Amino acid sequence: MQTKTILEALFPNELEYHIEHSMIRGSAETKMGKVEIIGTVDSAAMNQLIAMTLANEILDVIAQGKKTPIVFIVDTMGQDSSRADELLCLNRTFAHLASCVDLLKRSGHPNLAIVLGEAVSGGFLSYGLMANQVFAMQSSQVKVMDLNAMSRVTKIPLDKLKSLSQTSAIFAPGVENYYAMGAVNDIWKALDEHLVENALDSQLTHIDDFLTDNRRQVAEERKGRLLCNDIVQSVLTA
Repeated sequence: MQTKTILEALFPNELEYHIEHSMIRGSAETKMGKVEIIGTVDSAAMNQLIAMTLANEILDVIAQGKKTPIVFIVDTMGQDSSRADELLCLNRTFAHLASCVDLLKRSGHPNLAIVLGEAVSGGFLSYGLMANQVFAMQSSQVKVMDLNAMSRVTKIPLDKLKSLSQTSAIFAPGVENYYAMGAVNDIWKALDEHLVENALDSQLTHIDDFLTDNRRQVAEERKGRLLCNDIVQSVLTA
């Protein structure tokens, strides 16, 4: 689906937005009132400009003091591969962006991320995966890296990784596997205006719960990460 089609289905009331340099900024009216829209489109390569712009937009919303909900739009191919962005963006501006989303959560703003297209590596981690909840289109491509790149980094033969990916979600790209690992709360197949409204509205009743990350427990329940909790407990009690 195109960005315009998805947004109009999710936000049929007073939707307005603009797109510049692969970034989207806008707002819409819901039963909860105004919702701010911030994020990336067109498989953006996340760089310092995008990271700092998104961070500043988040801080502007927080500074208004209205606890306005934010919907993050995610469509990124991951971090830009230029030398400057490898040296500075990954170590500094991504961390700043993630810290701004964390501040948003601690300031009591309901928020969620919607993966429209791609959600890859640090581009996804720096803001989308930081949100209270993450939802994805069925057609979304969610991954840290593809198996070819994973093979080069880990030195594990590609055939071995392909075999592991058939039985273990942690080795496999794809929205279904990230759902199993607890990184995606739900996969949206049919779109309507109540999806975002209901998610944000439900957050208000227990907003402080989102300050605790329970994704590894969810992943165990969904059979996506079978050893994680046991390993964590072993480390904590060592």
